[in-house]
Amino acid sequence: MRSFCAGLAAALLTMAATLPGESPAPAPPPLSYADMADLGLAAAVAAHVRVTKAVALEDAQAAGVPPGVARLYVEADVVSLIQGARGIPARVRYLADLPRDARGRAPRLRKGAEFLLLASLVAERPGELRLVAPDAQVAWTAAGAEQLRAILREATGPAAPPRITGIGRAFHVPGSLPGESETQIFLQTAQGRPVSLNVLRRPGEAPRWAVALGDIVDEATQQPQPNSLLWYRLACTLPAALPPQSLADGDDEAAAAIRSDYGLILERLGPCGRTRVRR
Repeated sequence: MRSFCAGLAAALLTMAATLPGESPAPAPPPLSYADMADLGLAAAVAAHVRVTKAVALEDAQAAGVPPGVARLYVEADVVSLIQGARGIPARVRYLADLPRDARGRAPRLRKGAEFLLLASLVAERPGELRLVAPDAQVAWTAAGAEQLRAILREATGPAAPPRITGIGRAFHVPGSLPGESETQIFLQTAQGRPVSLNVLRRPGEAPRWAVALGDIVDEATQQPQPNSLLWYRLACTLPAALPPQSLADGDDEAAAAIRSDYGLILERLGPCGRTRVRR
């Protein structure tokens, strides 16, 4: 009898939590490092918030929303500001576009739900935010918040790697011994800072590659650690193949060697690992 009553109480609580015509918002899969970096680096404001009110908008208030998506007006308290202007008020408001369920019902954001918001400020509207992407309202977890803080801390530090915008010239120099060579591939960056990829081959040794964030390449140059900002800049930006103009300064043999070394770099970096379904 006691277990029956407990089960009935749980069922009543579940029914009360879901209003007619609404369904609980589905929990999205955890974001990868690359996903979090994509959102975090695009945001002027990153905040941990707690929902106080969420209302589904209809008709003219939801103009331009694609089929299968519901637009919600959300008010939330700022639990902590991870990045952004300190003048942001304690309560913010924003619009969130979320997928409808299989029956076409709008999702329900319960009061007290916690999220990481990646957003921009709306000019001349204090407290109003605009999400940098439809999925930039991310379910809060301690691990996700710490990952976001680490990304933003590295991105704003003095040694932050620059954003890669393209690939410049590439050079290959054979060594004095058979099987010895060095390849250097120069990258173009948003800030114009020198960045190069370097592959060193020596007889009897596994090839070594590294990234130089400066004009000088030395033995201290290191490979980027996975799930670091430098790794992200490379793994999520470098194209699958070198552009023809990068190989214009060498003969066919040198070009083949450069392509091989570039392939080695891509293999060692591994996939970018984006998982977001972009709308």
